[in-house]
Formats: sequence, C-alpha cells, structure tokens
Amino acid sequence: MKKVMVFGTFDIFHLGHKNFLNQAKQKGDYLIVVIARDQTVEKIKKAKPQNNENDRLKIVKNSGLADKVILGNLKNKYQVIKKYQPDVICLGYDQKYFIDNLVEKLQQYRLSGIKIIKLKSFKPNIYKTSKLSCL
Repeated sequence: MKKVMVFGTFDIFHLGHKNFLNQAKQKGDYLIVVIARDQTVEKIKKAKPQNNENDRLKIVKNSGLADKVILGNLKNKYQVIKKYQPDVICLGYDQKYFIDNLVEKLQQYRLSGIKIIKLKSFKPNIYKTSKLSCL
C-alpha cells in the first residue's frame, strides 16, 4: 500500500483544497492529511485561523477525500512523518515555509526514502483562503 501524506491549514475549506487532496490521492492508495495546529498557523501566518483546529479536522474528515485525518504535532512537526512513514509527501504550490527544510529534516530523521511532490495550483487567483476570507 502506497501512503501519501499532505499538510495544511484547510481553513475555509474550498475547491482549491478539494483539488489539492484529489491530486494527492492520485499519487498513492492511502491519503493521510495532517491538519496544522492553531499555534502553528498563528506562528507561520501571523494570524489565527478563522476555524479552530478541531473544526478544520472535522471538515476535512467529513469531505471524504482522506483515509486518515490527524492534527499535527506541536513539539515536532516531523514526528507524524516518522510515525506514519509515508511513501510520498505532497506539497501545495504555496507551502514555502514547509519546503525549505524538508529534505534536510527527512535525512536527519533517517526518512530519506520519501518522495516529495509539489502539486499544481487550482485557480489560485480565486481559490486561496487569504483571498476568500476577505469576501
């Protein structure tokens, strides 16, 4: 079974998120979605998410697009990778914060066999949470 893992905030769940999850699902047999913790979102985006982490988790679970939906680890964001051992990690076109150290951290945790795929954007001028939250 080929496991795929994705990470995201998934605040104001929209068609761009659905497209992202569908693209990721096509890269394997089992999709694990890691929902960013509220503290992590605030640190990275300098703003609180509109929906709290538990609500965002429920929304993604209820979408039926993922096989497993979990909250990220507050102390060590790479711990979930170590625990679930995905074959593939898919990243969104806009996940610059996570991309920077990913390869180095995977090697540090002896997880270097994981394939990293950057997925295509889906109408980013329309379906981007920061744009939708202004409406």
